[in-house]
Order: sequence, then C-alpha cells, then structure tokens
Amino acid sequence: MSLTRRNFLKTAGLTAGALGLGLQGLDFTSWAQEQQQAEVVKKPSLCNVCASHCGMWVYVKNDRIWKVTGHEENDRSQGRLCPRAHGGIDWVYDPYRLKRPLKRREDGDYAPVDWDQALDEIADKLREILEEEGPEKVFYAHNPRRTGVFYGNRLMHALNVSTICTHNAACNTARGRGFSATMGGVPSTDIANSRYLIFLGRNYGGGIRTSQLKALQAALRGETRIVCVDPRQNETAALADKWIPIQPGTDLALVLAMSQVIIKEGLYDEEFIEEYSVGFTDYAENLEDYTPEWAEELTDVPAETITTMARDLAAAAPASMVYPTWKGAFGCNYENSTETARAVACINALLGNINQQGGFFFYHGPETGSLDPEKHPAPSTPDTPRADGAGEKDEFPLATGHGLPHVLAERIREGRVKAGIVRHHNPVRNFPDYDHMKEGFGSLDLLVVCETQMSETAMVADYVLPECSFAEREEVIEARGGRRGTLAMRTRVIPKMYPHTRSYDEIVVELAERLGVGEYFNFSLDEANQAILEPYDISLEEFKEVGSMRVDLPQPEGVPEFNTPSGKFEFYYEEFERHGAPPVVGWIPPDTGLEFGKNEFRLVHGKEAFHSHTATANTPQLLQITKDYQTNRLWINADRAEELGLDDGDEVRISSEIYSDTTRVKLTQRIHPETVYYPSGYGNKTPHYRVAHKIDSLSPNDFVKYQKESIVGHAMVNEVIVTLEKA
Repeated sequence: MSLTRRNFLKTAGLTAGALGLGLQGLDFTSWAQEQQQAEVVKKPSLCNVCASHCGMWVYVKNDRIWKVTGHEENDRSQGRLCPRAHGGIDWVYDPYRLKRPLKRREDGDYAPVDWDQALDEIADKLREILEEEGPEKVFYAHNPRRTGVFYGNRLMHALNVSTICTHNAACNTARGRGFSATMGGVPSTDIANSRYLIFLGRNYGGGIRTSQLKALQAALRGETRIVCVDPRQNETAALADKWIPIQPGTDLALVLAMSQVIIKEGLYDEEFIEEYSVGFTDYAENLEDYTPEWAEELTDVPAETITTMARDLAAAAPASMVYPTWKGAFGCNYENSTETARAVACINALLGNINQQGGFFFYHGPETGSLDPEKHPAPSTPDTPRADGAGEKDEFPLATGHGLPHVLAERIREGRVKAGIVRHHNPVRNFPDYDHMKEGFGSLDLLVVCETQMSETAMVADYVLPECSFAEREEVIEARGGRRGTLAMRTRVIPKMYPHTRSYDEIVVELAERLGVGEYFNFSLDEANQAILEPYDISLEEFKEVGSMRVDLPQPEGVPEFNTPSGKFEFYYEEFERHGAPPVVGWIPPDTGLEFGKNEFRLVHGKEAFHSHTATANTPQLLQITKDYQTNRLWINADRAEELGLDDGDEVRISSEIYSDTTRVKLTQRIHPETVYYPSGYGNKTPHYRVAHKIDSLSPNDFVKYQKESIVGHAMVNEVIVTLEKA
C-alpha cells in the first residue's frame, strides 16, 4: 500500500496541532520513498511466545519488525518457526500494552505512577513484611526461563526467601517426579531412529517445537511405527500408524498391563535389569495381576491390542520407547499422573533403551562460565520454610523444586502468605478454579506483577511493572543441552517503544538496591553474559551478531550412573515408602472415577499449533486462524451427540459442580465416546485482552475445582466430570 500524507498522519497519531511543529514544510512524497527504500537489517534473537524460546532472525526496517524466520544455528528452531512465532510480533505493537507502572487504588482501579514511587513503595512494604512476618511468607512465581531464574532467584536468595514457584505444577510436575524417582531425571528421546514409538497423549503437532517436528518427520519417513494413545485423534495421531482411543485417566492401567506381558513372556532386557537396576523382583511381583484383560475393563483398549503393543515394543527394543510425555497422560492431569510417569519410566527400563539409538538419552549441557565470586558474591541458599509446602516434611515432602503455585492461593487465604512477585506467569488464569485463584492472589498484602500485558494475575496486583517487549530487551544467555548443544541469547532488535518500560534485570537491580541487597548485583548484564561465554573463543559483541551458536558435546555411550540414591534404575523407591507413598508402582484410579451418567463426560483439553496457553488469543493474526477454522468448539463423539439430540454447530450448556457456560459443538468420530475436548488457549477473563473477546470462548480451567494430587501435590487439571445439554 502506498503511504500518503493522510495515512502517515493516521498511523503516527498526529493531530492538527502537530502541524505547528513545522511538519507543514515536509515533502511527504520524498519521505515516503525514503522509508520504502530503507535497508532491511537482519538481527538474531529468541522467540518469546512459548517456553521453547526458539532462535529466530528478526528483519527490521525503519526500526520496525518486518518479518521473522528461524535461526539455522539454534537447535530448537533449526531454521523454522511455528505460527505462534510469526503472530507474536503483534505483542510488540499491541496498542494496549502496559506502558508505565500502575498502582491499584482503594477503589480497585489503577493509576499510573512513576518508577521511583512504585519501587520505593514496593521495597518499603516488602521490607516491612520480611521483618515482621518473615521470609517464609514471601514467594516468587515465574515462567522458568534463564533471565527470570538468574535475576529473580538471586534476589529471592538474597532475601532468604525459599518459595520459588513455576508454571510446571500445571504442566509437568508429575512427570518430573516420576522419572526422577526411577532414573534420576527426564531423558531426551531419539524418535528419529526409533523403530517403535508409543505416544501417550503427546501431540507434536499441537504443542509445537520445530526441532521435534523435524524428528517426527524423520521418523515418519523411516521405518518407525508410531502408535498414538489419546482420547482424541490429535494432529499427531492423524499421521500415526495407529490411533488408540483410551478412557481418559487410565493410561496407567495400559502401561502396567503392557509391562506385565513383557515380564511374563520374558521379553525384557535381562542384562540391564541385573546390572543396572534395583527392586525388580518386587516390581515384577506387584504386576502379576495387571493383565491385559484387567486393563481392557478400565481403558476400553482390547486386551489383544495391549498384548500386541507390548510384544511389538519388546521386539523393536532397544530402539523403541513409550515417550516421556510433556503433559498429556502424566504431566499433571490426574490423581494417578505421578504413578503413570513411574510406570512409563519402568517399562522403558524393561526395554533397556537408555543411551541407545532410537531410545532415551541423557545428554550433557554446554560448558559455561560464571561470574567471579570474589568480585561478584552470590547469596547463600535460603534456609527458610516454603510457603507452598513443597518439599516440607509434614506437607508435600515429595513435591518437586518447581513448587505449587496453586497451593499458594489457599495459603494466602489462610494468612500464611503475605507477599509475592510474579513475572511472565499468569497463575490466576492458567490454573483451575478461577475464583479460587483470583480471590487468593488478590488477598495478598503485596502482589507485584512484571508483565507486558494486563493479564488476569496483573488485574489483582497492587503494582504492575511494565517490561519492554522481547524485541526491545537483552537477556541472559541460555545454555541448552541435547544431541547438539546450543548457546542462545535474546538480543535487542528494535529501540524501546515506550520510555517508561524496563527490562526485568533493570527492575530487579533497582529493587535489590532499595532492599539493601544491591551488593549481589554489582555487575551489568553484559558482564554476566561475558562470563558465561568465558570457555569459548568469542566476545560478547561477536556473539550478539550471531545470537545462537552450536556447541559440540560428547555423545553419551553405555548405561550411565543414574542420579538416584543407588546410582541405578530404581523399580523400588524407598523415599516414596518413607513418606507413605507406594514404593513400587501400581494401579491408582483417577480421582473422579470411571462411571458416567447418560449426559456425563470427562472434559479434557490440549494445545493448538497456533496458540500458547492463554496469552495468544489476544493476537489478531492467530485469533483469525481460530475464526477461519472455528476451532473454539467443543469436540463430542458423533454417536453420543445423536443420543443427546445434538447437531454439528449446536449450542450446548456445559456444566460442572463449580461452573457452567455455553459453547458450540463439533461432532466427530475422532474422540472417545465418554470424552469431550476443548482447546486450552481461550477463555480470558481480563477485559484488557480486547482482541480475545471478539469470539465466544471458554476455558477448561473454569470447570475444574481446586484440588491437589496426593503424592506431589500437583494441580489435577483434567479431574472433572461435566454434563451437557442442548442450550
């Protein structure tokens, strides 16, 4: 489109008064030609739309982002980007971005304040709470990426605050605990070279990371047989050799039964079991009654199918696996998610696939340098109790270090938590039971939210501190392990658009100085990054020009010493036994049971390839995909819909014990008859997400009550039964 004087005035927001500044003498035709002919500059950075932080090239023209492409030297992107990365540019130019600090008034509305006032008042109130209530009543919650960890954790340690939480309790807490209990950590996978691969609820085509899609593409082109077990035929299942619709919450029974077949028929790797594991006899004895016939009654998967899957896994071993799903069946969805994760780890041990081509790998990470502790002392690790009870003896002793943000809301209402800082994280919206989370976090004596948009959590904060967008700031270099190691950095690609926004490192340093712990931040961001690069023959300025750099890493060979108490794979886990949990994995039913009435269904959710959590529905380009393909509909099995008198596109009322709403239905045979599905990226409550409210949508989180899994305390985000009726 040609740029006319009229368009220029409209775009720049100029008024007639601006003509008094001398603009009437401009030659707009010459100016427009100059802008159109301006050089396009290619700059490296990292995407910020999801937690993958894929490497990207940002093309900048006239100090504005023109387009983005994938960075070839970044192992996450490998030269490609998903739709979210392209749509995420809109975050930079969102006219409703947070532009200056805000303070909540007594009437609940917000008023702009300057930075000095905001930081002075925050420091004074936080100091008061620390001195009068103690650091055990303060928390920090964030999306755990490098800068938030480096600066945020350092500040909390300096204040002797132990409670550092992440979003993982709504994502993969159970997986992490189950795998750490058995093999000492969550491994990487070599699916490109696998001969037989089972996905339990994992959807590469929805939760996109381009490097993983490339691996899946290689597997599909090769001889890999892929089986997708999922209540819904997701995007990956549509490409697989076989889709197996399973009753939600029963994946544990399926894995136990497959394991029983492998042991009973002597198909396991005897050498691995004898030399590299402990507790196998107890495990094998405990599995004797978990037959395929038993599992069929629970899972709706035929016993013959279960037996065939077990034999096929063993026949392809060690180049086979049951994939360590990110969320799906055992991330944090059900009461039995931790046990499902343990069961999956155990069946892979039976295959002897650790550090084997086509199986699991424990890769090393790139070497990095660190700040000189003599010049730049680091604070000691806090010794105070955690506010959320994670790891505490009499509360959640088996919880992981990622903490339990949803539990904080309960503790706040009990008066056990008084203050918190939240950065790039939206616990009020992204955990179940919105009213519970909103009332909890809104009851704090002090809540500080660092964000770029007015999220649901920001709406209940006392102070909202505006970060500049990901395109306007630099961050701490990230070191990533894997088959190919990568060092990667977010660089500033455009000038700061709004003068009253700041980067997170700047916010933390100024707050630390006001709190009297500034000595722990006596370095610049550049100095920290230069220290990280110390092992490599590259300067920081040179690194900023490339943004991402591959690092050669030694490839693991042979069975490793596991990071467990015994140094071996542990089928029998004594720490679970000490804390009253089953030491050997066994069957636990989902909390809501497996019995359903005529119009009752289990509600499940999942990602779409063009949305990330609840942040991107406010992005015009990405929401347009939703509109064009009408993806904001509730999936229901066509046969069940007929029983209820529903036609495709009908509006239905969906209700749980705590919430009710209406939506339209999508009739399909691609979903288990006792399951309904809704994508997870919608249902924003904040009125500041003006684009998101241009469609009717709901959030599965609203239907799920606040609850805690019994072993590690994670949020059981799929433990809900809903009823449907035609609206």
